[in-house]
Amino acid sequence: MRRSIDELRTFYGEPTGALARRMLARRLDDAWGEANGCDVLGLGYATPWLDAFIGARRVIAAMPGGQGAEQWTAAGRNRTTLIDERRLPFAAGTFDRILLVHALEEADDPKALLTEAVRALAPSGRVILAAAARGGLWARAEATPFGHGRPFTRSQLERLVREVGLEPVAWSQALYVPPWRPLLGLADGLEQVGPKLFPGAAGLIMLEATRQAYARVRPRGLAQTVLAGRPALTPSPAARDHAPASHPMGAARKQP
Repeated sequence: MRRSIDELRTFYGEPTGALARRMLARRLDDAWGEANGCDVLGLGYATPWLDAFIGARRVIAAMPGGQGAEQWTAAGRNRTTLIDERRLPFAAGTFDRILLVHALEEADDPKALLTEAVRALAPSGRVILAAAARGGLWARAEATPFGHGRPFTRSQLERLVREVGLEPVAWSQALYVPPWRPLLGLADGLEQVGPKLFPGAAGLIMLEATRQAYARVRPRGLAQTVLAGRPALTPSPAARDHAPASHPMGAARKQP
């Protein structure tokens, strides 16, 4: 059962949620910047981060029916829609960037949801999955949205994206500070030392992926061969022997 839109909105209006929002926003800025000229889809509960893509041509927030939708800014060409996560209401190849936040953990079928996202992804498009990290304290904190549903490890996310025809190209972690208000002031310092001193303590894991060359996409049982463009991310994709993606997200600003 998904967290309701009211619970999510309330959490991100509190200090703990504001911190989570800031830490993820930092990683997204490193990865995509303002997404200039792109069509962007936020899937799950991504509205706290979509306003940052001020250079995008179009931004749409798609919220699962079990969660509910909120009114999102009517400025420009931004839109919110309530969706069936097994059948997104978008034509194939519509979006250059797709961001999934609070989308996979409570999905009835994460693979089906991601398959639909891939169908809506442009041939040279890029996806970032942001999910609760299995080893972190945030996944055990039921007072946060990260403490509900299924958390993920890096290898689980990599396996999932490969199963739907994507290739992992970069990854990152955030939220090394425990989700307790008295400790939130330590967050920036722990973000600096956490990857070296406490690599398994991160509360949030992010994986960026692009289409595999000649990936097979199967929307509703139909096979379609898509030739992928060269990803804009500088690091090379991981080897096909299922070794983990070895490059962190945000090592350098990437152009859309």
